Amino acid sequence: MGKGGQLSEGVIKNIILSYTYVAIWIFLSFTVIVYNKYILDKKMYDWPFPISLTMIHMSFCSTLAFLLIKVFKFVEPVSMSRDTYLRSVVPIGALYSLSLWLSNSAYIYLSVSFIQMLKALMPVAVYSIGVLFKKEGFKSETMMNMLSISFGVAIAAYGEARFDVWGVILQLGAVAFEATRLVMIQILLTSKGITLNPITSLYYVAPCCLAFLFIPWIVVEFPILRDTSSFHFDYLIFGTNSFCAFALNLAVFLLVGKTSALTMNVAGVVKDWLLIAFSWSVIKDTVTPVNLFGYGIAFLGVAYYNHAKLRALKAKDAQKTAQQVDEESGRLLEEREGNEGGRKNEPED
Repeated sequence: MGKGGQLSEGVIKNIILSYTYVAIWIFLSFTVIVYNKYILDKKMYDWPFPISLTMIHMSFCSTLAFLLIKVFKFVEPVSMSRDTYLRSVVPIGALYSLSLWLSNSAYIYLSVSFIQMLKALMPVAVYSIGVLFKKEGFKSETMMNMLSISFGVAIAAYGEARFDVWGVILQLGAVAFEATRLVMIQILLTSKGITLNPITSLYYVAPCCLAFLFIPWIVVEFPILRDTSSFHFDYLIFGTNSFCAFALNLAVFLLVGKTSALTMNVAGVVKDWLLIAFSWSVIKDTVTPVNLFGYGIAFLGVAYYNHAKLRALKAKDAQKTAQQVDEESGRLLEEREGNEGGRKNEPED
């Protein structure tokens, strides 16, 4: 604090930078979601090939990640053996490819606003899978919170004007695979001391995703694309779309690195409400009062979950700090006693 309780110039600069990173992340996340919807929706750009679109993203991201790490040395690569890659990264890549494929497919059948409402189930899926794999402890309070989120999403689904069963199955599948991927990152990478930021993650995982997606692409989409002689690759559309997807990963790197993961979660809530408003006002998707009421319940549940997680993290940090202080005090006491004992043992003149 400066004179009169004013914030110092350095603090103000950090606050402005933090809000700038948040704004950039919200803008890019917003842009990627709406852009993907535009490309895949049959009423818009009308290119309903979600596997192909995801493969284009992965090819672009793999290339840029390679250049940033190997050529420009922007990020240091992670030391990883072939065995670790096959046992840890490949399963995560498989889950990520399925998550992206299904989530992009859902844009063909569902509105942007309803997809955001369904994504509120992510904490429920992560917690449930975490309990299943014994990475989370079962707590009645947390489970009640998860049930409240699920109840809110169920109400939102009941009030959905453009409800499509297949689209809901695809989006719920995407949530399940993404939640499993997040838990697997903890089990297969974090527990082994391997930490991947968004750039190194793309460097290792994107080529793996590309390989997994190639199999369904050959069977499902390639025959249709091959027979569609009128299709010409639009470099402007797909190039800018892929660049936005890669820039979003860079924004995640900056946002989490300069602020915190919790800031990103809070920013995500703001982004979801902006997308619902945009979907209703610009894309003209129908958003009913029942939709909003259900999502409001789910939103409160997610907000409480994030608050509980923050409280638990603060308690853990406080306990860790207290333990470090106790250890330091014990060490100093031992040193003092040792010095006093040494003086007593000194021979008198």
